Amino acid sequence: MKKIDGIIFDIDGTIVSSNELIFASFNFVTEKYLNKKLTTSEIISLFGPTEDQIIDTWFGDSSESVKEDYYKFYSDNHTMAEAYSGIEEVIKYIKSKNILLSIYTGKGRNSAFITLNKLNLMNYFDMIVTGDDVVEHKPSAEGILKFINQYNLEPKNILMIGDAPADIKAARAAGVKVASVVWDSYAKETVLTMKSDFIFNSVEELKIFLEHCLN
Repeated sequence: MKKIDGIIFDIDGTIVSSNELIFASFNFVTEKYLNKKLTTSEIISLFGPTEDQIIDTWFGDSSESVKEDYYKFYSDNHTMAEAYSGIEEVIKYIKSKNILLSIYTGKGRNSAFITLNKLNLMNYFDMIVTGDDVVEHKPSAEGILKFINQYNLEPKNILMIGDAPADIKAARAAGVKVASVVWDSYAKETVLTMKSDFIFNSVEELKIFLEHCLN
């Protein structure tokens, strides 16, 4: 890219290794309330709506109690999740170049804020768009367009960084460049067939790319 004015990060699988925590949190409430344990593929198939929306669909009248238990477990056991080695340094480097930074995640606001606060990453971002802040979830471009419109940016100068097919689709719909990171993508094989603008297999590869673009 010749010019980058803003960078948008996904959270899960991009900044944070969190699948173990997400799977455990869902299974904690399904076992407690439904006497049922979900497989990994069953949980992944739920991804898209926010946690609140999934819980409302699954648990009906018990949903408010389930949400309390879900987020308490998610927060209390957050040591199961960790930022990928080197990613905070990448984010710091971007900020040092006065590039606007945003989050666009399908996570709900509660879990997104728990994660960003627990890992001391919240203050790096100029804007945070969660699944609770949009009408249409990824692969809708709504969260990207919020960022573009808020700061009056040119789409061609924006980079979306994510690990999933939905990130690629959202970026294309918004007319921005997309970098797919596959160091921990649950959909790596699919992502690699979708011809992103850039593919990174490690945080170090992403760091080198950004240093080249932003210097």
